[in-house]
Amino acid sequence: MSESHPPQQGSPSHRFEPDTSERLYRTEELAAYERERLGEAAPAPHGDPLFDPLPGQRRAEPEPEPEPEPEPEPEHTRIRATPQPDPVAPAPPVPATPTASAPVEPEVQRFMTATDFLDRRSEQVELGPATWGWRGAVRRWSGGTLNPRMGPAEVRHEHDRRAIQRDFDGPRTVAFLNPKGGAAKTTGVLAAGYTFGTVRGGGVVAWDNNETRGTLGIRGHRSTHRNTTRELLEDLERFNDVYQARIGDLGAFVRSQGDAHFDILASDERPDVTGTIRADDFTAVHGLLERFYRLILVDTGNNMRAENWLAAAGTADLLVVTSTVREDTGYSGLWMLDALQDAGWTDLKHKTVTVLSDPSFHVDEQLATDLVQVYEQRTKAVYRVPYDPVLVSGSVVPYAMLSDDTRAAWLRACAGMAGLL
Repeated sequence: MSESHPPQQGSPSHRFEPDTSERLYRTEELAAYERERLGEAAPAPHGDPLFDPLPGQRRAEPEPEPEPEPEPEPEHTRIRATPQPDPVAPAPPVPATPTASAPVEPEVQRFMTATDFLDRRSEQVELGPATWGWRGAVRRWSGGTLNPRMGPAEVRHEHDRRAIQRDFDGPRTVAFLNPKGGAAKTTGVLAAGYTFGTVRGGGVVAWDNNETRGTLGIRGHRSTHRNTTRELLEDLERFNDVYQARIGDLGAFVRSQGDAHFDILASDERPDVTGTIRADDFTAVHGLLERFYRLILVDTGNNMRAENWLAAAGTADLLVVTSTVREDTGYSGLWMLDALQDAGWTDLKHKTVTVLSDPSFHVDEQLATDLVQVYEQRTKAVYRVPYDPVLVSGSVVPYAMLSDDTRAAWLRACAGMAGLL
């Protein structure tokens, strides 16, 4: 009988089994035994660097010990069951691969260039002190000591002027249309020419594109010559050389409007001439005017089936339907829009505006409201122009005598036109 000896001082307190020949130890037990034998401390909570897997790898789980197989039952006590198909083991879950989010590139900031600086400064220009109404009177009376800001009406006036003065990236053509006579086409072209010419400072021509004879030439200032579109067509070859042709040479055919800062190209005025202006004639003259003018205002005739009328409407960058506050002229303009739409013209609303002129001081306000509403549905915008007695006589338009209300109304209308060009 063997004697058991008490553990010696300093030996490990854990007692191992004396017989290890008939048992297989797991890896963890061997590691613990090795640490006890060497007197090492237990591994840190974060794991053992010798046995733990590398980063990104999974720890190998110990295989479970096989359970002892049960002894077979005697044959007479075994219950014969219907054989069942082996259950299909579920597929092991596929570990989710963390998707690496694409690195967000920092936004590249562009430095402000010299052009950007000037553009921003131009948008911050002050409109200046008031010159209208009581605000302007206070500034004048105080000798400039008090400088009130502009009132709403004067601010709107300045904004309209800036809209008219905007740059175009090429020559622009505006056609004034209404197949009925007396619809204020000619006076509208002259008023628009005066407004664009004085505000933009020139580069504007008003062209009477009547297929036979119009009245634009006799409503504008006369010139020392009597040349018209007909004479220009006869002498068009002299302008074929783009290197030799000069705008001064065109002055022999157009009529300057003086302080209004625009020119007029009149239609044929000779009673002994027969024939009409064709579409090819319009194209040739229009191409020449585009070389020397930035803005071309076209006064059309009353025959919308004429070749040059259709050519003008098809070439124009903007259509202006003119009408007076009368039922017949208002109907005529709407009939024209219906005809153009039925003929396949698209996007009429977005390239057309309407100018409604009062034929007298007293107009049918209900009719005016109805016309405004229906033309607002058919065109981009509608502008009302008040009655002005100086435009009624049918003679040369005295631009300097136009009323302030007429000037303001046409300034607003031309600003709207410029915004669409």
